Amino acid sequence: MEKKPFVPGPRRPNNSANGAARRGDRGAQSKDPYATNERIRAREVRLVGDNVEAGIYTIQQALKLAEEQGLDLIEISPTAEPPVCKILDYQKFLYQQKKRQKEQKAKATKVVVKEIRFGPQTDDHDYNFKLKHAVGFLQEGAKVKAYVFFKGRSILFKEQGEVLLLRFANDLEEYGKVEQMPVLEGKRMIIMLSPKKK
Repeated sequence: MEKKPFVPGPRRPNNSANGAARRGDRGAQSKDPYATNERIRAREVRLVGDNVEAGIYTIQQALKLAEEQGLDLIEISPTAEPPVCKILDYQKFLYQQKKRQKEQKAKATKVVVKEIRFGPQTDDHDYNFKLKHAVGFLQEGAKVKAYVFFKGRSILFKEQGEVLLLRFANDLEEYGKVEQMPVLEGKRMIIMLSPKKK
């Protein structure tokens, strides 16, 4: 009688596949920014929100309350002692969080700094041209960094440069306030102006 070759059963490959799936699940879960339901590790949690009586509950009590309402238990402050949780619809909660972040980003506008360069002996025509530009920048909400650049021996006229910058700040008084008085940095004397809040 001929011996049949040994063929391993499907059990082993299945097990490893399940293991991989389980590991995959864990990986997928770690992408969630908040721990929910059974993934909350604390023994006790502080419940807050409109749909519960605020207070400290055991994790079992909190999960039961969430289940009764058909909602999720969400850990919103894991570092608190005990962690703070809310009972909400998790998907709805994530959507609200994203919406709030978008609004905050929109409010946090980037500060733009526009530079205006003068020579130590800038004539009136050039000065007025640059002043007009600075008014426009400040009205747009940008900061203005004006500086006098001293070439070679012109550093001897640094007092003249300071007078020019102070005159510039004075002429822009209606549109901007001085954030930094004239300071000499290397070959440049700089003044910073920020727009006045409307």
